[in-house]
Amino acid sequence: MAGLFIALEGPDGSGKSTITKLLGDYFKDKDIDHIITREPGGTSIGEKIRELVLDTNNTEMGPETEALLYAASRGQHVHEKIAPALKEGKVVLCERFVFSSLAYQGVGRDLGIKEVKAINDFAIKDIYPDLILFFHIDPEVTLKRKTTKYGADRLEKEGNDFHNRVYNGYMELIKMYPKNIKIIDATKPINDVLNQSIKEIEDLLISKEG
Repeated sequence: MAGLFIALEGPDGSGKSTITKLLGDYFKDKDIDHIITREPGGTSIGEKIRELVLDTNNTEMGPETEALLYAASRGQHVHEKIAPALKEGKVVLCERFVFSSLAYQGVGRDLGIKEVKAINDFAIKDIYPDLILFFHIDPEVTLKRKTTKYGADRLEKEGNDFHNRVYNGYMELIKMYPKNIKIIDATKPINDVLNQSIKEIEDLLISKEG
């Protein structure tokens, strides 16, 4: 089987990390060769960029710098980890990908969707998810839940107005680029969210085998 690229998208605190781990268990049980990774990060270089971008001390970072750093991390991620894994026929399960930049920097930072897409298109070299699972839930609820439990990084500290713009950006993006996107009701209990996600993945696996 050719490799499959699955990305999980959605607001901060929507359950992506939890479901990613549980999906990893699902792939392991099914004896499906896979890797789990995240953005920004996923590589040694990418993790250093992640620290830089999310550091609460970097209050002077401009939105253009932020967008370019995310794209740089993504470019390294594709080059070093994602593309080789896909070439080897593995399933790549990635927490966040290009959609996050389009929503957070393109809309949230008001840099423009097309402009942010252009720098990311250059970075990812036509590597695009076969399936995007979008976790649909109120961003204000999830952000409060996450920051209360773990504390807030630089982007999480931007407040509700910013995160509502990001969420509206996601809604706009889903209409603009509907290909391969499946909406998951993340308001449901974890097992329900997991089962929704597995169903979409199994449908993809069946279609690829056919």
